This record gives sequence, structure tokens and C-alpha cells, in this order.
Amino acid sequence: MNNFLTYILQDWQVNAETSSKSRFILLMFRLAQIIKSLPAPFSLLFIPYRFFYILIIDWILGIDLHWDTQIGANLQLHHSHALVINHDTIIGANCTIRHSTTIGNKKLPDGSYSSSPKIGNNVDIGANVVIIGSIIIGDNAVIGAGSVVVKNVSESTVVAGNPARIIRSNNSTKLPVFDTIIMDNL
Repeated sequence: MNNFLTYILQDWQVNAETSSKSRFILLMFRLAQIIKSLPAPFSLLFIPYRFFYILIIDWILGIDLHWDTQIGANLQLHHSHALVINHDTIIGANCTIRHSTTIGNKKLPDGSYSSSPKIGNNVDIGANVVIIGSIIIGDNAVIGAGSVVVKNVSESTVVAGNPARIIRSNNSTKLPVFDTIIMDNL
């Protein structure tokens, strides 16, 4: 029972300063994951819970967060409004996502769809961000508000804009050209 409570409340503390709505959404999300993983016949409980989850989270609160999305511990949701996170997305631990963000796949020229992004640990995603396609966002990356990310983002890198461009990189193995020029002129 203690493991059950620990699991469903894993995002509770990091959302203490965000909103009770964020806490409620993540509690419902983690509970859905547990119920779905129960062995038969207990997994039959998931059918009515699934409808309840969709009604509350998707229809009433306007959050498209599929219950089988892989999300690490301590997800922080700021303002938790107008979020769309594709069910194939993988999000690491200790990430922050702000309102009006879309994370998902994209339609390819041949009419098929790409896979969804894989987001590392400790990633901070600003408001009104779009991250689409079969891309990887490295650990400790920061995605600035209003960015459209369609290419990989290296770890410890700050990107912003449409399309997203490197603003700063703390990754010692790969400095952007702009930082290299500044360092050469010193």
C-alpha cells in the first residue's frame, strides 16, 4: 500500500507551488497507469476509470494526456491548460511543462506519421511550445516560450524561436558557433 501511495503521489510535492489542478491531473494520470497494469480480473476496473479519466482530464480540463504515456517522476505542470502530449512520447524525470504546449508526431511527406519525441531528464519546456517529430531532447535542455522544435536538442542547451535555434549551450563537448566566436575574441 505504501508503494501504491508513493507512486501515485510522486509528482505531488514538485507541484506544491503550481496549482491544485496540476496535482489532480497527475494524480489521476498515475492512478490510471496503476489500474491499467493490474492483472485480470482487476484490470476490468480500468474500463470505467478510463471513461472517467477521459471525461475529466480531456473533456473538462482540456488536457490531452494519454494514460499510457511514459513519464518519469516529478513532472511539474505549470498552469496545466491546453496541453497535448502524444501517447508515444517519452518524458524523463524532473521535467517542467508549461501551458499551451504540444508534444507529438508529425505527418511525413509519404502520408505516414513519425514517432513522437523522447525528452530527457530535467528538461524545462516553456509556454506555447510545439515539439514534434522523431526527435530527442537531451537532459537539462531548456526550450524557450513560443518555440517550435523539429530537430534534436543537445543536452544542457537552451533553444528558442520558430524554428528553434541554439541560444546557449552549457554542453562542454559541443559549443555553438556563436559561443566559440565570442571565446576566440577574448
